[in-house]
Amino acid sequence: MKAYVFPGQGAQFVGMGKELYETSSLAKELFEKANEIIGFRITDVMFSGTDEDLKQTKVTQPAIFLHSVILAKTLGDSFQPDMVAGHSLGEFSALVANGALNFEDAFKLVIARANAMQKACELQPSTMAAILGLEDQVVEDVCASIDEVVVAANYNCPGQLVISGSIDGVNKACEKLKEAGAKRALVLNVGGAFHSPLMEPARVELEAAINATPFNEPVCAVYQNVNAKPTSDPETIKQNLIAQLTGAVRWTQTVQAMLADGATSFTEVGPGNVLQGLVKKVSKEVETVSAAI
Repeated sequence: MKAYVFPGQGAQFVGMGKELYETSSLAKELFEKANEIIGFRITDVMFSGTDEDLKQTKVTQPAIFLHSVILAKTLGDSFQPDMVAGHSLGEFSALVANGALNFEDAFKLVIARANAMQKACELQPSTMAAILGLEDQVVEDVCASIDEVVVAANYNCPGQLVISGSIDGVNKACEKLKEAGAKRALVLNVGGAFHSPLMEPARVELEAAINATPFNEPVCAVYQNVNAKPTSDPETIKQNLIAQLTGAVRWTQTVQAMLADGATSFTEVGPGNVLQGLVKKVSKEVETVSAAI
């Protein structure tokens, strides 16, 4: 069974999507439609902007979504997913790939999500940190012992977990986690505390947008971040998508569930190859390929 996976924030690079735009008339048409919807030439930032321009959440998320979804659409008949999943933002790309959302509606939701998250970041200074070399339970216990907002946010692969919260909370947790034997506890250069309770204002804003958007019956199941379980029910998909903003990305568990359900290959669709690496950390045997251009 073919699993298709879609990357999230952090996979962006200057030049992403340029070759697609130049070699596919369908891609060019969709990129131009996206420029109209977003109200500025996001393609200019993607193809020839600076790293700083591309790093802004309100640009990064729509850019990665566009690269992933438009690439999937140019694959034609060879694109036949048996199951899909996306890492954080990538879940929106996955939902276009399996037909639960159409391109325009999903792009508008991604723009709304990015803007809501940027606003939430500006409300309270906050951050995230990568923790390497500890069991998940140890990280969870340390976070729970701190009297600030700090939670396990991204279960990326065994031994690699990202925590998220207030600056004070994350710094305190990093100190304690180093004492507990972490190989590394590295504060990340991100805009804020994604996938933590500090994203509650963004969740409320996005909930209204998601509830106003039509969702369809998909062609295959999506394995969603919040519970790593497959679903094809549009209502469940919506609720999980809303919960995702303040909930953890359970990527390790998602890959494990897809493997248990018969995935024989994972194709990463979008910029970079981060997800292929994470899949290999869960299972060295499974085939991983990239559809990236």
